[in-house]
Amino acid sequence: MNRIIYILILIIFIQCQYKESEKPSIKKDKKALQDSIINKYVHNCAKNYNYKFQMDEWQNCLDEGLKKDSTIAYLWQQKAMPYFKAKKYEVGMKYIDKAVKYNPDYYQPYRAFIKCIFAKTYKDAISDFQDCIDKYGNQYEMDHSYSFYIGISYLQLNEFKKAEEILAKEVEKQMREYNETHHLSLFYYGISKYEQSKWKEAIIEFNKSLEQYPQFSDAKYYKSVSLIRLNKITEAKKLFNEARKDREDGFSINEDNVIYETYPYQVRW
Repeated sequence: MNRIIYILILIIFIQCQYKESEKPSIKKDKKALQDSIINKYVHNCAKNYNYKFQMDEWQNCLDEGLKKDSTIAYLWQQKAMPYFKAKKYEVGMKYIDKAVKYNPDYYQPYRAFIKCIFAKTYKDAISDFQDCIDKYGNQYEMDHSYSFYIGISYLQLNEFKKAEEILAKEVEKQMREYNETHHLSLFYYGISKYEQSKWKEAIIEFNKSLEQYPQFSDAKYYKSVSLIRLNKITEAKKLFNEARKDREDGFSINEDNVIYETYPYQVRW
């Protein structure tokens, strides 16, 4: 009897090992199939059209792909993207939620970014980014850390002290890790002080930002206002005129998505 039991256990063990060895092959085959669907319905179908004036054709291609496999997150993201660029945020959000469902590691930070910069639902953006930090650590999306976006979201909610604390840590983190700080992080850190009437401290951060990006018109604008509040009128006027000239020459916040959305505190002349 013991010999029979031993043989049965051995057979089960071998079967389990065989199934485990099958898993990488199954995953590889599934990825190959999904890549072929993406190639057919995105690259060789949807991208034959311009979604700005051929939205139906674009979406129809993606819908055909989703009929083949509704779990492909990239197809859902491609459905969402043109709606965000058309400022139809609620329409796009239901599709990006699907992308997050099927590939949260990749698309949840992207969704949080959309909430912050595009949809401007700042409380939701903070919640989404904080969840990303809890799960993945303080990683990067669109060249900036999750905490960076949380900081500017708090600025937009008028919680300036909280924004200052978060952005101070962000600036320290960048200096510690890279020995330099992004001009936009310094700019928003300056704004957090500006909004609390810490004019001298704000100017220090705007100056640091301008060292990185000398034609940064938005930093010059807020620095000039800070100078006015310190009664340095002549210096403020000179800097204000510089800011306006730089803006006319196209120097402003230079993020890729600025062609679609105005960033927080970006000056519109």
